[in-house]
Amino acid sequence: MLDLKSKKPLIIAGPCSAETVEQTLQTAEQLAASGKVDIFRAGVWKPRTKPGGFEGMGIPALPWLVEVKRRTSLPVAIEVANAKHVESALAFGIDMFWIGARTTSNPFSVQEIAEALRGSDIPVLVKNPMNADIELWNGAVERLAKCGIKQLGLIHRGFSGYGSSVYRNTPMWHLALEIKKRLPELPIFCDPSHICGNRDHLLEVSQQAADLNFNGIMVESHITPDAAWSDAKQQITPEQLVELLDSLIWRAEGSDSIAYQNSLDELRGVIDRLDDEILRLLSMRMEVAEGIGFIKRENNVMILQSTRWNQVVERILARSEELGLSKEFLNIILEAIHIESINKQKRIMQK
Repeated sequence: MLDLKSKKPLIIAGPCSAETVEQTLQTAEQLAASGKVDIFRAGVWKPRTKPGGFEGMGIPALPWLVEVKRRTSLPVAIEVANAKHVESALAFGIDMFWIGARTTSNPFSVQEIAEALRGSDIPVLVKNPMNADIELWNGAVERLAKCGIKQLGLIHRGFSGYGSSVYRNTPMWHLALEIKKRLPELPIFCDPSHICGNRDHLLEVSQQAADLNFNGIMVESHITPDAAWSDAKQQITPEQLVELLDSLIWRAEGSDSIAYQNSLDELRGVIDRLDDEILRLLSMRMEVAEGIGFIKRENNVMILQSTRWNQVVERILARSEELGLSKEFLNIILEAIHIESINKQKRIMQK
C-alpha cells in the first residue's frame, strides 16, 4: 500500500486533466523516465467556476490511469468530490485521492466522501478550503479520520482573495504553519501550481515550502502545457519539472554540530529577549488605547475612527522597505493590534 511518509520529499506530478489517452500516457511515461516523480496525478472530474468549461473526461479516463500504472509502475492519484467518484475510482484501483478546495469548503460533501471511504485503506490528501478558514480544513480531516481513514495528509494550495496579486491564490504561509502545528502527525504537501496560477513563480513557492519543512510538492505537468484543456498557464513540461526539482534545496531538519547548536542557542536567546520587549511595548500601547477609550466615552464619541486608522496603516506600510518587512506581514500585525485596541475600548464603553 502507498505510504505517504515513505519518502521525503515526495513528488506528485501530472497533468491538470487527463484529456486523451495519448496525452495521459505520454506525460506519465516521460515523468516516470525522469526518475524524479513518486506519484502520478491527473484530474478526471474537474469542478469549474463557470459552466461551459472542460469538466474532465470522468469515468472513461479511469482505464487510462490503470494503464499508466501498468506501464510505469507509478501509483496514480485523482481528485474526488462525491461518493460516486469514490466508488468509481475504487473499482478501478486508483491508489490515492485528494479532496479539492471547493469540496473541503462543504462539510456535507466531505462527510459523503468519508462515508463512501469507510473501510478503505486508501490514502487521502485534503486541500485547504478556498477561503482562509482553517477550521474547515481541520474539520474535513476530522470527518475522514472518524470514518476510519488511517492515511491522511494535507495539501496547501493557497487561499482565494479579491484584488490583484502575483499569485492566483495567496499562500498565507502562516495558516499552513498553523495547521501543521495542530496536526503535526500528518504529512503536508505544497501545490505551487495553484498558488501561482502561472509558471513564473513555481520555483520560488516550491522552495518556500521546502524551507518550511513540507513533506513534498504536487506540481502540474503536461507534455504540451500551452495546449492544455485546463489551467494551461500553470503547467510545465516534464523536462521543466526536472529542472525545477533539480533547482530545489531540501535542507536537513537539524544538525548535530556543536558549533551550529551554540550559534543557534545564542540567537534564540536574542529572539527571546526581543520578544519580551515587543510584548512589553504592546502592553504599553494597549494602555494608551484604553486611555483613548476613556476620552471617547466621556465625550460620547464612537470607537472606530476609520480616517485615523487608515493614516496609521498608510504611514507604517510606507516604511515596509526601510524596515525590511513585507506589507502582507505588516497588514496582519496591524490588523491584530487594531482588533485588540477596539476590544479594549469596547469594554470601557460598556462599563
